[in-house]
Amino acid sequence: MPLNSKQPRVEPLEPPYDDETAAALDLLGPPIQLFRVLARRPDLARGISGWGSYYLSRRAAMTLRHREIVILRTTALCGADYEWGIHVTTFGAKAELDEAQLRSLGAGTANDPCWREPSDAAVIAAVDALHHDNELDDATWSELVEAVGTDAALEITLLTGWYHAISYAVRTLRLPLEPGTDAIPR
Repeated sequence: MPLNSKQPRVEPLEPPYDDETAAALDLLGPPIQLFRVLARRPDLARGISGWGSYYLSRRAAMTLRHREIVILRTTALCGADYEWGIHVTTFGAKAELDEAQLRSLGAGTANDPCWREPSDAAVIAAVDALHHDNELDDATWSELVEAVGTDAALEITLLTGWYHAISYAVRTLRLPLEPGTDAIPR
């Protein structure tokens, strides 16, 4: 997959921020480039923060590990190096993903030997199916529900779609990697 130029199409805001922009950035989290682009429209930033804050909280039905597997696999499939790098750096260790698993999420399959937990493999298979087929067939859905439960399966479906949208945005915006982050292993 050819990589786009890393000259941003929309420049992220730079400080000092007006009060409305600063408040929107406070909702989103650390002032990374993506958030500083979204904060150009504080109403957009506020809207996005609600969705993101749910999935990055403990209120979600899926585990942190499965959340990060979904995000990393989705961003890898979409070629979104920027978002991949943010999540590996911020959450990779918290999700207890080792180097072999990160390489597999970047360029492997759910059948790679590093996936010792059947639930991890079921999540990856579901993300792959959603990415390639835009749905889950009955067998894949049943395996996912058996592995993580109905509520988490629904969240995994929605989160995969959400990170497709985020991947589209960061690729289209051509955001360069944040300092200290790495691209998807290919």
